[in-house]
Amino acid sequence: MRVKLVGDGDVDVPQGASAMSALLAAMPDRAPEALAVRVNGEMADLSRSLEDGDEVEPVFWGEEGSQDIYRHTASHIMAQAVLELFPGAKLAIGPAVEDGFYYDFELPRAVSPEDLPSIEERMVGIVEADMPLQREVLSREAAVELFRELGQQYKVELLEEMEEEEVTLYRQGDFVDLCRGPHLPSTGRLRHFKLLSLAGAYWRGDEKRPMLQRIYGTAFDDEEELERYLRFREEAERRDHRRLGKELDLFSFHEEAGPGVVFYHPKGAVLREVIEGYLKEEHRKRGYLMVYTPHLFRGQLWHTSGHMDYYRENMYFFEKEGMEYVVKPMNCPGHLLIYKTRPRSYRDLPLKYFELGTVYRYERSGVLHGLMRVRGFTQDDAHIICTEEQLEEQVRDCLEFAFHSLRTFGFEEFDVYLSTRPEKSVGGDELWEKATRALKDALEDMGIPYEIDPGEGVFYGPKIDVKLKDAIGRSWQGPTVQADFNLPERFDLAYTGPDNRPHRPVMIHRVVLAGIERFYGVLLEHYAGEFPLWLSPVQAVIVPVADRHLDYARGVMERMSVEGLRVEVDDDRQTVNMKIRRAQVQKVPFTLVVGDREVEEETVSVRDRTGRDVRGVPVAEVVSRLAAIARERRADAAWE
Repeated sequence: MRVKLVGDGDVDVPQGASAMSALLAAMPDRAPEALAVRVNGEMADLSRSLEDGDEVEPVFWGEEGSQDIYRHTASHIMAQAVLELFPGAKLAIGPAVEDGFYYDFELPRAVSPEDLPSIEERMVGIVEADMPLQREVLSREAAVELFRELGQQYKVELLEEMEEEEVTLYRQGDFVDLCRGPHLPSTGRLRHFKLLSLAGAYWRGDEKRPMLQRIYGTAFDDEEELERYLRFREEAERRDHRRLGKELDLFSFHEEAGPGVVFYHPKGAVLREVIEGYLKEEHRKRGYLMVYTPHLFRGQLWHTSGHMDYYRENMYFFEKEGMEYVVKPMNCPGHLLIYKTRPRSYRDLPLKYFELGTVYRYERSGVLHGLMRVRGFTQDDAHIICTEEQLEEQVRDCLEFAFHSLRTFGFEEFDVYLSTRPEKSVGGDELWEKATRALKDALEDMGIPYEIDPGEGVFYGPKIDVKLKDAIGRSWQGPTVQADFNLPERFDLAYTGPDNRPHRPVMIHRVVLAGIERFYGVLLEHYAGEFPLWLSPVQAVIVPVADRHLDYARGVMERMSVEGLRVEVDDDRQTVNMKIRRAQVQKVPFTLVVGDREVEEETVSVRDRTGRDVRGVPVAEVVSRLAAIARERRADAAWE
């Protein structure tokens, strides 16, 4: 029979030949490097039997889908190793994920980091055995019986919920797993892997179900890629905001208060105050009106907004005096109520309300992650109510504001997405088309490259999502701009037009930095705690050499404080070197040392974070220069 090799023409192979046979016939040198194939566009194993006329395309490392296949096979090999080392272990799920893979287990004892080398060693043995991964098709009932006999109740549960009459399994030696595949042809094809970490995970993400043990790993077909990834991971761990938050005494979490709520310590509160002060200043410059709305609304309001129908599982409820209340998950209904307090004219529009609004959303315990995923957070939330004719211009202004702010905080690289109508949504097609067109036109008029993110809009409208990249290239969710024709309709908003008749306004929901908590965490990791001067909670520490220099040190601090600089005097009875070291560990931008000579000459010795040391600098020069650096929000914190 004849099959077509994509990019290599037709090739004749025996009837029923495998995809690998076709590759060997067409490209004998490269075929052994193939991980899988696409047969008529569908990803498949290399052992896939072909039919006359099939179109076959090899999949090599680095091509779309290749890493998932490679890493999913690694998860099976790890699961086999764990079963051999921990007899009686129960298998849950083991998918490939971005940059790696994991598998969830119920184990007879807790796994510790010290167990990972043993599991890796057993994986090496399985790889060296080069066992083929064999795909089998069974009836669902037969598969249930098989896994029940193996004592794998989690697999049985998954099977019992499936609707398919037939399911696929993969075997390697004595190991068998429920899996759709495809996989590498044999265990020996896995080349470079590393087990990384451990975590707990509730079965199916449900806190009421058993807590399982999750083992994370990664795998690459290229050793240099693996080494680069491990170095990247090491750098990411060095920047982890949770560790830095504790080391720099910025914030904490307390189980007795509940998961997902943040406590800002004095220094952490200073950084938050700086971020929020910037936002208030910039919003006022741009004509926004600051408002405050309550933390509690009656439940009925959320029926009107539609959140009860589309967001209920993320909301907190309680009842008092027979009345249902909701702890607000969004600020927008409050802003709409303010708008409706009096008649509005077209002359009032656009009307721009801004609030640093704290909201509360239920997130499962398993997805909470430091400041990046919390249950209580504050948004730099604004709602712009405007005419339809003003919509595109206002979207452009929002985007300009967002990019200006991100660059001020030191971010320069972004990915932009236009997120379109989700499956669950409110409003007619015409309104959604208008809103989507306005966002699209604004992006294109500004020359901003973007990608379509299908179905990822919010239930009331499409949105522009900006993802910012940090110092090591990771993407984080940032600003969003949402165009909404629906909530003005649901809340019956109106303005009087030039014709003295009522008209329906349009609404823009937007955040510049997004959740303050998440942005705070991203900022901390971006700078690895070494903030530029204007953001540093403590901008300078004054170190007196001896007690007799304390009064002079405090006088210098007062002069700096008058100029708005955040300064401390380290008056502990320790050596100067110990005090300098402490300031370095706390990542303070400048350390100012004062001794006999400095007191006599009214100078200080300046040491910056790079280790540069300049002696005999007049106090007035230090004050004016640091104040200028902070005032101008420069990205650096070095003495030049």
